[in-house]
Amino acid sequence: MDPEAFLEMANQVTKLKMYPYFDIAHCVICCLYVREDLGAGSLPFSRKHPLSNWLSSMITIFAGGLICNWLLGEPILGALKNNQQLMVATAVWYVIFYSPFDIGYKICKFLPIKVLLAAMKEVYRVKKINDGVAHSAKIFPNGYLIMIAIGTIKGNGSGFIKILERLFRGTWTPAAMEVMAPSFPTKASIAAAIIFVLDKKTDLISAPHALVYFGICIFFVYFKLSSLLLGIHDPFIPFENLFCAIFFGGIWDSLQATLAGKKAAAAAPGDAAKNG
Repeated sequence: MDPEAFLEMANQVTKLKMYPYFDIAHCVICCLYVREDLGAGSLPFSRKHPLSNWLSSMITIFAGGLICNWLLGEPILGALKNNQQLMVATAVWYVIFYSPFDIGYKICKFLPIKVLLAAMKEVYRVKKINDGVAHSAKIFPNGYLIMIAIGTIKGNGSGFIKILERLFRGTWTPAAMEVMAPSFPTKASIAAAIIFVLDKKTDLISAPHALVYFGICIFFVYFKLSSLLLGIHDPFIPFENLFCAIFFGGIWDSLQATLAGKKAAAAAPGDAAKNG
């Protein structure tokens, strides 16, 4: 492909309007997550506790804005100020949980439809990460860690608010802390936020911002489709294992265990002789 044409395509991706189609995809994926997290009792729960179900879904959909507003000292409920987005989110929630014969849920779960929605959701995620980094950079121009944190939360706010979202459904799961066992979207959001910070605040990345943005979109969409179609859930794990082994004591723990085993094996014949 001609480089100029490729750059123009990248520029068009950065200018994509998220409302309403990408917003709808985001809402659908979030509501599907809530329904699947409820398990087999999702329909009885939705009939018995519609307000709890709605609040749980809205918290998941607007999680990034709710948390980031709180962290940045802005009105927390400001994340819900857009009435159009709130109406779209409510409409999607209703279709997923209350459509006749459960047709809305079945259509969204149909693999080709789900693949399309998931790909759109990942483009939406990259947009949110980029916006989170840009917004926090205006408030804290030199706060690189803050930019990365806000970008990450914008990218996967539902993971960080999971405990509160489940609490609104009457379930308390304190072990479900995203920082204890980060999911792939969180890890990928951290990596994307770091790249955006380097792109915006340093000279380490010389490529145009549109190309960086487009490349991150391709990365997110590719691995999401790999997860859905090929079962590849977390490509970061091999690198994490290697990093932990080198820098977080893995090698030394293994060496210590090996030496302890050899000492125990050497002492065993002497103990057996004494007992004999």
